[in-house]
Amino acid sequence: MQPHQLNPLIEPQFEAVNDYIINHLHSGVPLVEKIGHYIVESGGKRIRPLLVLLAANAANYKGEQHVSLAAVIEFIHTATLLHDDVVDNSDLRRGNSTANAKWGNAPSVLVGDFLYSRAFQIMVELNSMEIMKVISDATNIIAEGEVLQLLNAKNPDTTEDAYMQVILGKTAMLFEAATESGAILAGATKEEQEGLRLFGRHIGIAFQIIDDVMDYLSTAEEMGKNVGDDLAEGKATLPLIHAMREGTDEQRKLIRRAIRKGGLEDLQPVLDIVHATGAIEYARTQAYQQADQAIAALDALPDSSFKATMIQLADLAVKRSS
Repeated sequence: MQPHQLNPLIEPQFEAVNDYIINHLHSGVPLVEKIGHYIVESGGKRIRPLLVLLAANAANYKGEQHVSLAAVIEFIHTATLLHDDVVDNSDLRRGNSTANAKWGNAPSVLVGDFLYSRAFQIMVELNSMEIMKVISDATNIIAEGEVLQLLNAKNPDTTEDAYMQVILGKTAMLFEAATESGAILAGATKEEQEGLRLFGRHIGIAFQIIDDVMDYLSTAEEMGKNVGDDLAEGKATLPLIHAMREGTDEQRKLIRRAIRKGGLEDLQPVLDIVHATGAIEYARTQAYQQADQAIAALDALPDSSFKATMIQLADLAVKRSS
């Protein structure tokens, strides 16, 4: 079951977001539309726009602008994917060739810029300075998070705190912006807005930790990307940080060397160490704690089917296998 199918009241709104996204990919430059459609239609669960819809509904929103707000969040997310794949030199995303693998780096970066600017065009139409502040601040922090991740690449001395700072910026901030902006649009109370903001933040952190865990567990078919991509790029994610902390001197040295070198030459011995040191279980526990905090934040909201769906979504985020 796809996440948007958890609540039948959300499904028609979710389809309206998909239609809105497709209708707003138009451009006088054919390649812009071609790449835009390719990346937007190449799969993905659309968790972030779904969170906008759920947050707005949980705060009792009765209008229709949450559809365009959800599209804004998805356009920003898609732009970051285009840019990320260029930075990481990735060739597989959601089980398909990346845009940069098909069309090259320059068109991918420029279409990413187009999607960012289209998102801000739509946002202006919402006519809310408060929402614009939340999303523009988030977009800026996301960019900083990506640069921070780049600085940490091939650095085996990356700490758990530094890792958390990166994933808060590059992943959790857009989740947080999705739920907080949905709350603002709905005219939620300050307590409800804060509860929804924190829900987005914590579920975003949990989501990214599980993504990083799956890089050491899943097949390419399950992940939709190449297994070991993080190690190949020299990313010291939570499983590796824990494995270095708990492993023997020999195990620590091997992982440090693999991170510095990048590539997949040491993938199998690194996998063996990750599993032997309980790194997968440790990272999963951290993700579950984040999901629990996300659910606790919803105590600020009245009970509804939408709140119940958000609780289900937090559970799914940490139990997923793809």
